[in-house]
Amino acid sequence: MKLQTKLCDLLGIQYPILQGGMAWVSTAELAAAVSEAGGLGIIGSGQAPPEWLEEQINIVKKLTKKPFGVNVMMMSPYMEQVMQLILDERVPVVTTGAGNPGKFIPGLKEIGTKVIPVIPSVALAQRMAKGGVDAVIAEGGESGGHIGELATLPLVPQVVDAVDIPVIAAGGIYDGRGLVAALALGAQGVQMGTRFMCATECTIHSNVKEILIKAKDRDTIVTGRTTGHPVRIIRNKLARQFEERERQGAPVEELEKLGVGRLRMAMVEGDIQDGSVMAGQVCGMVKKIEPAADIIQDIVSGAEQVMSRFSRGEF
Repeated sequence: MKLQTKLCDLLGIQYPILQGGMAWVSTAELAAAVSEAGGLGIIGSGQAPPEWLEEQINIVKKLTKKPFGVNVMMMSPYMEQVMQLILDERVPVVTTGAGNPGKFIPGLKEIGTKVIPVIPSVALAQRMAKGGVDAVIAEGGESGGHIGELATLPLVPQVVDAVDIPVIAAGGIYDGRGLVAALALGAQGVQMGTRFMCATECTIHSNVKEILIKAKDRDTIVTGRTTGHPVRIIRNKLARQFEERERQGAPVEELEKLGVGRLRMAMVEGDIQDGSVMAGQVCGMVKKIEPAADIIQDIVSGAEQVMSRFSRGEF
């Protein structure tokens, strides 16, 4: 049974699987490996300067000739320069978060770049669709990092019903079963982050991979709800500090200051107690470090087995 959707045609990829563009995590090595394996690898630009991103794009282009993407945080201080670089480099796909990419859409579409924002609600999905984006990523609160209020299961079908562009499901997806579930909800594909953190090609610190592999089903917690910018991370010393200060009614400014620099501290420096180990609720399913190509093949073969079983009426 062939696993292809309209999303594959739209993006020029073999399988409807996107690797999330995670800051300090999704570097060129990981993105290229995922793209080469048939999915869509995405560089996470975060708040990095354009010089860093240019280097990453050049590395990807050397490692694969297949389509890849760049995730742009619209709140980045380098956002304008990053978008110009994407135009200059003719990056095939751009995913966006933390803002509206509206003013950049005409220029991106002019060079054939596909624009796919991450959205947490139906209203925002409709707004983005009216703005001319090519697809949306409906991300549920099971995801790691910055999250919205709705879970993936109720969010995805509502977004599918509300827009006439492809919807990509994200949040709580680990293997072929999750991919089939997303397709059943009406999505055209999935975006996954946490599992790819333990890809061989992912350059994050080994301490982070180790804590992910050891994680259980209830080992993530949402911090910063009182700030209006909730973030899901692995339970650690930093998470306990957030919990305590939020219970004490700490002001938003103090809580936001507490989180500054913590993601790099974890992902690059390997401090898994005082750093922010952003990860989704599927972390309890991650059991080993393996090549990105093996991850992609496991997802695809698992999905094909599930669909084949369903077609035979074996529930």
